[in-house]
Amino acid sequence: MSFTPHGKHLIAGEWVAGEATFDSAPAHGDKHSFSIGTPEHVDRAVTAAEEAFWSYGYSTREDRAKFLNAIADEIEARADAITAIGTSETGLPEGRLQGERGRTTGQLRLFAEHILKGDYLDRRYDPAQPDRKPAPRPDLRMIERPIGPVAVFGASNFPLAFSTAGGDTAAALAAGCPVVVKGHSAHPGTGEIVAEAIAAAIKSCGVHPGVFSLIQGGKRDVGTALVTHPAIKAVGFTGSLGGGRALFDLCAQRPEPIPFFGELGSVNPMFMMPEAVKARGAELGKGWAGSLTMGAGQFCTNPGIAVVIDGPEADAFVAATDEALKGVGAQTMLTDGIATAYRDGADRVAGTTGVQAVLTTTCDLRNATPYLFETTGKTWLADEELGEEVFGPLGLVVRVSDVDEMVTVAKSLVGQLTCTVHLDAPDETAAAKLMPVLERKAGRLLANGFPTGVEVCDAMVHGGPYPASTNFGHTSVGTLSIRRFLRPVCYQNMPEALLPSDLR
Repeated sequence: MSFTPHGKHLIAGEWVAGEATFDSAPAHGDKHSFSIGTPEHVDRAVTAAEEAFWSYGYSTREDRAKFLNAIADEIEARADAITAIGTSETGLPEGRLQGERGRTTGQLRLFAEHILKGDYLDRRYDPAQPDRKPAPRPDLRMIERPIGPVAVFGASNFPLAFSTAGGDTAAALAAGCPVVVKGHSAHPGTGEIVAEAIAAAIKSCGVHPGVFSLIQGGKRDVGTALVTHPAIKAVGFTGSLGGGRALFDLCAQRPEPIPFFGELGSVNPMFMMPEAVKARGAELGKGWAGSLTMGAGQFCTNPGIAVVIDGPEADAFVAATDEALKGVGAQTMLTDGIATAYRDGADRVAGTTGVQAVLTTTCDLRNATPYLFETTGKTWLADEELGEEVFGPLGLVVRVSDVDEMVTVAKSLVGQLTCTVHLDAPDETAAAKLMPVLERKAGRLLANGFPTGVEVCDAMVHGGPYPASTNFGHTSVGTLSIRRFLRPVCYQNMPEALLPSDLR
């Protein structure tokens, strides 16, 4: 299937043009023109989503599962065309796009299977006790119900799995909530073809067309209009700390505040325990280099920090990392803006007093090459900026004097998506000192692995204390993510005919 973008918004089943346009900026291949969204487009889309909720929000789990599977089928039917436009726009290799497409369809199918089981509804029943003294108890039943239309912001670094039909959209649709997506301008053609797949599934399943809309481009006014529209009941976002915090504040300032589920960033520190570094420091350094540079380091779980006890073993670990990074060539970044921000971040770290360069490289235009720096625990603790994310293949080694200083470094961390401990059996006693701290700092804790790679399954948590995410009680990956778009409702002495079908 060949594909040439037409550049229109999808609003409630209709492809709608706008007066103003913007051009895509592909890494290679032809650029295309796309309509720029407006607040008027937002209002039309959200109004349609609210209308769709009166049917879709009360549809059966079987019908929603069928719809999710149909979206996955339609995406796979466009597989080659999606890969072609995706690689052109983002510069990501074909294998990465193919894997991400499989992840996208896989989570749609997983969510379909999950809602059919019904466990996510958390149904509870306390039967009436009319003879209870001193007062009778009424019949009480509880179930999770969908909240209403959800706004989703596409992510720059995942054109499929965290964008148009990605995790937030799939979770909201699984819950019974219509979705309005603000597409990311880094890959508008990819967003458009995936929206075509969703539109085809809507038609084949007979779903209200307002259940999904895609609005392309637009400046802050579009994002503001979307999160402040009174019919929007929650927002899903993956992106920068600055942009996410601005939207989070808008959600909180509304006359009716709504939850903002933002995944904003993380340095994903690794704590290298002494016996593990002594036994296999070279192996760990090589593994870190591979994880650090995967996808040009453009993963929210990129492990940017390694905390290691100073000494000869640390020297060997750093040398192995340096050697492995030297073999990594320039990689294309997702956008010119991301590449510029990466270079600025590298300059900021390099210019920090107390930081020494291990590996410096030169990159320009849209390319990224790896950097490696090192500093002391004392310097780290004195400079909060060293804990700020640099989005790209940049690593910082923090040398500490002992396990106690390692724990102090851990306590200084802000919220993280992941924290990793590399250890061997003799390290377990020392590592136990870290665990209570790391549990408070991150949503996912790893042992002897690298965090780049987030499994889509029941037990996964992709979130953490702020600024890793804006709501530490939830995850944006895995079946638990559906709960974000539900709220509990209790029914007291309700006739069975008036109960939701899943509660009868």
